[in-house]
Amino acid sequence: MWTPTTRRQHSRAGLRYETDLTDAEWAVIAPLMPEPAPCGRPPVWTTREVLNAIFYVLRGGIASRLIPKDLPPRSTTFGDFARWRDDGLFGRINHHLVMVDRERAGRHASPTAAVLDSQSVKTTESGGPRGYDAGKKIKGRKRQALVDTDGRALVLDPQPADVQDRDGAGPVL
Repeated sequence: MWTPTTRRQHSRAGLRYETDLTDAEWAVIAPLMPEPAPCGRPPVWTTREVLNAIFYVLRGGIASRLIPKDLPPRSTTFGDFARWRDDGLFGRINHHLVMVDRERAGRHASPTAAVLDSQSVKTTESGGPRGYDAGKKIKGRKRQALVDTDGRALVLDPQPADVQDRDGAGPVL
């Protein structure tokens, strides 16, 4: 329930963009971020600013060429995003946040039970692999989701819709 206290706690007022990280959010994520390379040119943009640009693009659903001038350029933003994605950084951040939230809720950090489900959704012709899910009569993609008993996402795996549920469950587990 929203109370004046929780509204203040989750307020985005005072931020440049609503997608920017608050100081409290950054304090949780900062220890998980990789250090800049010890050799080479020092970075022009801070890691926090690069994350702010990534969140701006993802939350707004905009093309990276539309990033505002006060955020890092798209080459920096996409380059760091791709490197962090390939290194599994976002999965590690999600894992850490799930454990912290479970402890906050009074549960053990690691879940002992989980629920696996899939969902097929229609997609446009471009933008990645897609297939036809004959059971649901949908041409698009399927996402396999493994969540804990409270609904926190543990693993999300997008696949073409023509992948059978039993076959798609293997990589998630």
